[in-house]
Amino acid sequence: MAAKRLVTWGGVGALGVGTYYLYNAGGSPTIAEKKLEEDAARALRKAKGEMPGREGEASKYIELTKAQVEENYRQAAASAKDTTNKIDAKLDGYRRDAEKKIDQTRQETGKNLSNAVDKFDATVTDKAAKTQSWLGSWFGGK
Repeated sequence: MAAKRLVTWGGVGALGVGTYYLYNAGGSPTIAEKKLEEDAARALRKAKGEMPGREGEASKYIELTKAQVEENYRQAAASAKDTTNKIDAKLDGYRRDAEKKIDQTRQETGKNLSNAVDKFDATVTDKAAKTQSWLGSWFGGK
């Protein structure tokens, strides 16, 4: 019974430690792992009575820094890609709106031109009929 409690509480403790390191690493498991390794190496050296700043600690610090730089790079790349996608979507929307407006303007211009041509044609036909009637009256026509 005591062994079962020990395993349970040991698991809860391990989960808490893992959560702590993951939270402090900003959700990056790689950085959390490197930080945990660095802290474990430091604790082991202290337990052995060694001086801090030895070769192992420096290499763990370099690994941690490298992991943080890689994570920052990944986040920046993802952010840039997201921003680019948003800009592309906006530009596509603007292009569609411009195409709609151009099509509407073309249709309206076509209608206006057609109406103007019809009006001009009707005016010319009317004036020609009046002129023919007027000229015809001089020469004995209707």
